[in-house]
Amino acid sequence: MGEFEIDDDPARLDRDAVWAWLSTDAYWGRWRQREHLERQLDAAWRVVGVYRDGRTLGSARAVSDGVSFAYLADVWVDPSVRGHGLGVALVDAMLAGGPGMRWSLHTRDAHGLYARFGFTPPDDTLLERRADPEVILGGTLT
Repeated sequence: MGEFEIDDDPARLDRDAVWAWLSTDAYWGRWRQREHLERQLDAAWRVVGVYRDGRTLGSARAVSDGVSFAYLADVWVDPSVRGHGLGVALVDAMLAGGPGMRWSLHTRDAHGLYARFGFTPPDDTLLERRADPEVILGGTLT
């Protein structure tokens, strides 16, 4: 990766940098409060970050039972360093931690990126109970 480094040490992740991006730029994450993100990172099965000169420039997290399923979440790369293959590297590093598992994610963009790793629209075996925004925003996640 040249000047960039990919690492799965959760202690290395600059949570302030993650919060700064997710709370302002992520269409899927702006509803969260900082305490929600902290709990999500603490409970994550795996966290992968991208770094340059010690600075966090992107990350991804996963929720999993470590055996049969995993959910990929909060994949982001700072706009200033996009175009270097860092999104691909983040997803590749994350998936390497759970080969053979059934992975899922929700996204309305970057479908081409995820298709490279075998992500496809769900088949008829997947059912989903969607989140209730009233409950989430009402504070029951705290």
